[in-house]
This record gives sequence, C-alpha cells and structure tokens, in this order.
Amino acid sequence: MSGHKDLKVFQMAYRLALEIFHLTKTFPPEERYSLTDQIRRSSRSVAVNIAEGYRKRQYPKAFVNKLSDSDGEATETQVWLEFSRDCGYLPLEVCQRLLSEYEEVGRMLGGMILHPEKFTPR
Repeated sequence: MSGHKDLKVFQMAYRLALEIFHLTKTFPPEERYSLTDQIRRSSRSVAVNIAEGYRKRQYPKAFVNKLSDSDGEATETQVWLEFSRDCGYLPLEVCQRLLSEYEEVGRMLGGMILHPEKFTPR
C-alpha cells in the first residue's frame, strides 16, 4: 500500500464528500451558513482525518485517535443527512443510500481501529 489514497475507506469517504458537495448546491440560500456548510465540513472531515491518521500510523494511538475522529465526523454527517431529508432538501432514496454508505465507512473504520497493527509501516 503506497498511501492513504489506496485505502478503500478513504476513496469512499472522498467520493461521498464530493457527492454531498454537489447535492447541497440545490439547498436553499438561507441554509448556506448553517446546514450546507455543516454537512460539507463534516463530510470532508471524514476523508481528511483518514489521510491525517494514515500519516501517523507508526504511532498506533495517534492513528486510532484520527480514525475515531473520522468515525465521529461520519456520524455527524449522517445526522445532517437526516436533517436534510426531513427538511425536504434530499429525496428519501438518496438519503437512505448515503446513510447506508456512511454505515459502511463506519464499519471499515471500526475494523481499522480494532486492528491498527495491520497498517503499521514495515
């Protein structure tokens, strides 16, 4: 493995953040500084924390801490997705798919958190 970009969880988190960015372009202007900014920030933080953590993987506690932060941001993003759905900004099917994909991100992060030694540089 040559870097964080090779991690399936990073690729998925990055793709989801881009999709959320494009979806939120249709949100009402009055949501710009609240819901839109918040969901974009948290979704991007998932990928960013994975990348930062990967660079610190020679220090298992720092690595796990960043992955834990990433998992927290993924959960925050799920709550913002639910707000977006319930406010009528996201179709139910789109929201359900995104929530499901963030559940998968969480499962992958959970596996990495339980076994950080698999990512230690050789």
